[in-house]
Amino acid sequence: MSAAACFAELSLNHIDGRWVGDAATARPVIDPATGVELSRQAMAGAAEVDLAVRAACRVHRSGALSALRPVERARMLHRMAAFIGANQAQIALTVTLEQGKPLWEARVEVAGAVRFLEYYANLAESLEGRSIPLGGEYVDFTEVEPRGVTAHIIPWNYPFEMTARSLAPALACGNPCVVKTPEMTPLSNLWYARAAEACALPAGAVNIVCGLGASAGAALASHPLVNLIVFTGSVKSGIAVAHAAAENVVPTILELGGKSAAIVYPDADLDAFETNMRYGIFYNAGQTCSAMSRVLVHESKVEELLERASALARALSVGPGVERAEEGLNMGALASGERRDAVLNMVSRARAEDARIIAGGSALGGAGAFMQPTVIRATDPACQIAQEEVFGPVLTVLSFRTDQEAHEIANGTRFGLVAGVFTRDLERAMKTARALRGGQVFVNEWFAGGVETPFGGVGQSGFGREKGREGMMNYVQTKNIAIRL
Repeated sequence: MSAAACFAELSLNHIDGRWVGDAATARPVIDPATGVELSRQAMAGAAEVDLAVRAACRVHRSGALSALRPVERARMLHRMAAFIGANQAQIALTVTLEQGKPLWEARVEVAGAVRFLEYYANLAESLEGRSIPLGGEYVDFTEVEPRGVTAHIIPWNYPFEMTARSLAPALACGNPCVVKTPEMTPLSNLWYARAAEACALPAGAVNIVCGLGASAGAALASHPLVNLIVFTGSVKSGIAVAHAAAENVVPTILELGGKSAAIVYPDADLDAFETNMRYGIFYNAGQTCSAMSRVLVHESKVEELLERASALARALSVGPGVERAEEGLNMGALASGERRDAVLNMVSRARAEDARIIAGGSALGGAGAFMQPTVIRATDPACQIAQEEVFGPVLTVLSFRTDQEAHEIANGTRFGLVAGVFTRDLERAMKTARALRGGQVFVNEWFAGGVETPFGGVGQSGFGREKGREGMMNYVQTKNIAIRL
């Protein structure tokens, strides 16, 4: 069976419990590893977004979610997690075919989505108000209540897991949701609609629409009945979403770009650091907001680290994700030919700015959007490749002499998402972690943490926090009730 045969010829949107769409609006969904059309996705515009938001608003006002006991919402999420887990193989294949990543990475992504649903299901019963003593003549207390309709604008790089990251806490708190899927990778998100149907969620509680950012995304961000917007994507698009939300005085959670640095001190375990480079920058072909896109290494270790990084890059097997089912030294396609070409343009600019290409730096032949894993030695922290987000399998290596210089280089971009510190010296690690500008700092393991740990940025990496208990509090608001006896 061909890859395209796994999908319906026309993929529809899911609005108010119904599958809807028009073939006349459909756009192709392409497998970036082969260039083959997988399906045609019916595209939503402002009219369809309006229907979805109004359906969600009706659910909110009816109390179909918000009036449930929290344990009932918890059970609902556990049923969704079980449904997705039971269909993991098919969902993972869908993610690989539409996005390009190795099949084993797609399985990790689906498992991550299940974990978000389970985690927030378990937290659903923990939301409580408090009593405030005002003296004998008053009874005063707070309640937490759902915000209402939540809008979720999802990125293409982790299309399935990123949806669960915000959908799960929204539903746990009793908020109906409208999800705008990425137009490049919409197919896996349709499984949330199937899960909602299989688990008997109220019609309109989970709406899945696919459309262009300039039409469907803009309509969702500016809709007057939306009560919270969660956006993950580029800085430019995030600014547009924030402007639209401000017009309606609607809160937003923005997770935008990053140019995250790993500081490698002379005493760092370089054997272990090779594993951190492998997952930090070459996982998902570097298409990760929190990727380890810069390594700042002490000048005494720079040549050794370059040798290790280039050997790692050359050892990676690059090819179709469906042929890479086992975890290991392998990498799939970038999400599109346009994305690969954008990365190659940045590598060309790095050459022009006198950076050295230590390994890779070129496209791979054939129909797919493949690129060599790349290592670049840069000497100027202000050059483009050291300042701008590449969003591809490109590691930029810079050197430093003193701890203070390392801190200044790490903090010397407009971003502030994550950072890393690699040293055996705990005191040095703590001082550096506190000096770094970012929402999360990893010490001796890139991507340390889990669904329990808050995640988000500062500067142009955005604001607000997702994951953990902090992420759940986005979806409720506090009401105070004061009673004169």
